[in-house]
Amino acid sequence: MKKRKSGFTLVELLVVIIIIALLSSIVAPKLFGKLDDAKIKTAYSQMQMFSTALDSFRLDVGRYPTTEEGLKTLWDKHSTIKGWNGPYLPKKVKGDPWKTQYIYASPGKDGNDYELYSFGADGKKGGSDDISIWD
Repeated sequence: MKKRKSGFTLVELLVVIIIIALLSSIVAPKLFGKLDDAKIKTAYSQMQMFSTALDSFRLDVGRYPTTEEGLKTLWDKHSTIKGWNGPYLPKKVKGDPWKTQYIYASPGKDGNDYELYSFGADGKKGGSDDISIWD
C-alpha cells in the first residue's frame, strides 16, 4: 500500500485565497470609512484643545495671538509677550490628521476673535471637507 502524503493541493489553496479576498473586499470599505470619521473627530478635538489654550492665552495676555505669532505661541516660550504664562499646550501639535498645518488668523471673519480651520482630506481651501472651529 502506498502512503499518502498529507498537505493541501494547489486548488485548495487557491479556493482559500479567493474566499479571503472576497471577505476582505466586503470588510475593507467599511473600515476605511471609519478611518475617515476618526480623522474628522480628531481634528475637531484638536481644534477644541487649541481653542481652550487660546482662551487661556487671552486671559493672561489680554488678547489672542496675532496671525504672525500664530499657534506656536501656545507652546514656545515667549518672554517678549507681556503676561505670557505658558506653555498653554504641553507639546507642539505638528498638524492636522492629514499632515497639513492648521490655519490660524486673528482677528477672524464675521466678528469672531480668530479663525481656526483645517482644509481636510483634500488639503485645499473651499472644499466640502473643510473643518472650522466655528462649525
